[in-house]
Amino acid sequence: MSTGARAPFGHRLREAVADRGNLCVGIDPHPALLEAWGLGVDAVGVREFSRRALEAFGDLVPAVKPQVAFFEEHGSAGIAALEEVLDRIGSCGALSVADAKRGDIGSTMAGYARAWLADGSPLACDALTVSPYLGVGALDAAFDAAADTGRGLFVLARTSNPEAGGLQAATGGGATVAQAVVDEVGRRNAARAADAAGAPGSFGVVVGATVADPPRLDALAGPVLMPGVGEQGGTLDDVRRIAGPALADTLVNVSRHVLRAGPDVDAMRSTVHDLAATYRFAAG
Repeated sequence: MSTGARAPFGHRLREAVADRGNLCVGIDPHPALLEAWGLGVDAVGVREFSRRALEAFGDLVPAVKPQVAFFEEHGSAGIAALEEVLDRIGSCGALSVADAKRGDIGSTMAGYARAWLADGSPLACDALTVSPYLGVGALDAAFDAAADTGRGLFVLARTSNPEAGGLQAATGGGATVAQAVVDEVGRRNAARAADAAGAPGSFGVVVGATVADPPRLDALAGPVLMPGVGEQGGTLDDVRRIAGPALADTLVNVSRHVLRAGPDVDAMRSTVHDLAATYRFAAG
């Protein structure tokens, strides 16, 4: 069990999805979007962009996923804006998924784990995206920190970018690399089955909605973060096909499709209302 005061991430995600559906919206203050919104390509613009985005949908969706890179590029002021965003997501009643894709070894991975998953850290999020391509075992510090504080992880497995196929679909010992990642995350969820108690485990994977050769998710027993819907071409049918038995615990990530409706808060809110009605798989 988590040693912190909060319930495990899997429990909190199940409750949030039952209440708000399965749509996760990203906050991606890309320079082109900042300019389209009439904002400066700087930390001030990023802060205002994020404020309007959360006003539009922070109270409508179960999870919000800020893309860390677009904050980092503005240095310490950008990181300060990200700290505010992570705090405000919680104030909106949503779960924060920091899309940082961290992955390293030993003490360095432990440092990342403390930065993003430790109680009291200004960057602490509800869940963090991590990269397993130095080995899933290299992420042990993140798995341990997440479990200790009731937070979650989304491990990259089969991503939607076209460059990923050669690596993630490669086989070894009869399974693809992506399947091996999913299976290892599933084993870690199974080892903490007492934490789940009917809810999904707190360790999930990232699988894109556009992939033709997705890994099997039947033994994951955890959540799925699924980008690639909307402007990348993924559809509702793709989500159902790929998620399979994990559908109820899948967060369908849409970012640009919503954000391009800005800077008008009402227009973004209307777009999210429509998407949230489409991507709702759990009872509630």
